[in-house]
Amino acid sequence: MRFLRIALAISLSLTGAGAGFAQNATADWWLTRSDKSALLAPQPSRLVFGTMNPGLPIIVVDPAKTYQTVDGFGFALTGGSAQHLLAMAPAERRTLLEELFATGESGIGISYLRVSIGVSDLNDHTFSYDDLPEGQSDPDLAHFSLAEDEKNVIPVLKEILAISPHIKILGSPWSAPVWMKTNGKIKGGRLKPEFYPVYAQYFVKYLAGMQQAGIGIDAITIQNEPFNDGNTPSMQMLAKEEAHFIKEDLGPALRKAGLKTKIVLYDHNCDAPEYPIAILTDAGARKYVDGSGFHLYAGQITALSRVHDAFPDKSLYFTEQMVTSTRGFNIAGPVARIGIGATRNWSRNVLLWNLAADSHFEPHTDDGGCPFCQGAVTIDGNTVERNAAYYTIAHFSKFVPPASRRIESTLADSLPNVAFRTPQGKTVLIVANPSANEQTFNIVDGDRALQPTLSGGAVATYVW
Repeated sequence: MRFLRIALAISLSLTGAGAGFAQNATADWWLTRSDKSALLAPQPSRLVFGTMNPGLPIIVVDPAKTYQTVDGFGFALTGGSAQHLLAMAPAERRTLLEELFATGESGIGISYLRVSIGVSDLNDHTFSYDDLPEGQSDPDLAHFSLAEDEKNVIPVLKEILAISPHIKILGSPWSAPVWMKTNGKIKGGRLKPEFYPVYAQYFVKYLAGMQQAGIGIDAITIQNEPFNDGNTPSMQMLAKEEAHFIKEDLGPALRKAGLKTKIVLYDHNCDAPEYPIAILTDAGARKYVDGSGFHLYAGQITALSRVHDAFPDKSLYFTEQMVTSTRGFNIAGPVARIGIGATRNWSRNVLLWNLAADSHFEPHTDDGGCPFCQGAVTIDGNTVERNAAYYTIAHFSKFVPPASRRIESTLADSLPNVAFRTPQGKTVLIVANPSANEQTFNIVDGDRALQPTLSGGAVATYVW
């Protein structure tokens, strides 16, 4: 880093820093502090580009070096989230949805959602789209129905789509119908091999039904957390089983139905990148697969880059992580670890868990539902509180629209950061200061530099 500082100082002195850019060029910036004295607050004084201070840490932004395209940033819209939203008065709900999904001054521009295919552990009861009395089966899926989603998720999605018609939606199942499973229960078990073709048609019917309701599902994962059998609901699926299901059943079924929905592998923690790599190694499965999805409850975020390096033509997605404010408001940590970490490791999106709950973390399923999952917003009646997850995503979603490209930015000491170039030609840099100490640093773009200061625990988004 010392040599980089010296080289840049020499370069700037030789070129005459400031000569190559417009007089008084400035950057806007938005700030969130750990003491909540600023919450995604636009700063009244713009930062003015000038000469670099070689004695300070340096972040060099290089728009000429590009990485992955951005699909979006957002949350999981669980059945519980939709339930709370629908319980609000229509005017208050519309105001909140505008804030969450609109772009421009009024909104934070959430551009990606994850929904559960069937029940998740943040519903108030368990169900599938084809529930039958014990001992019965329905291989023709004659009883398939989206009636449960029509109660809450579908109406809320329609309101969201009226505000943000191009929002991307990822669907993830927590469990197949119990009659398809080895243990005949909503919790645990595995998919019976004889029902692989039927389960593929279950996905087809879901996608077609949502499409008929006016809701396009951009991508699906095969199984939420395929190693996890402790949630209600849950279902295990080994890599060799997922590979077989994609290659022999789901991929051909989607293609035959003319569905363009992407298939995303894995959808579990960063401690087992071998799982998606093993499936992608199978050419028969790989041809149907768009990419791999990851959570970060275990492992290192660099696992995404390991999969990218093995299969650079396949996409990476960050599909779930919970961020809470229950033990104090921490913004720099999750922005650095998740938002910056995932995008610097090739993820096209960042999704947090989940959009909304009440102040008692309800609803959730019994015997395996999450009793401490805080929403990005807490909704009690018409009262709304914005939590750490809200600001973690907003520092990205408000400023980095879909079709932006990640660009090169160097890692300064103790200042995690990531940079993007938007379709409108703006440069966006998100910087976190996870340390307890205030830091002043350089942001260098070509032959010009800014010297912002970030307090300990703060996050800022810079736009120029």
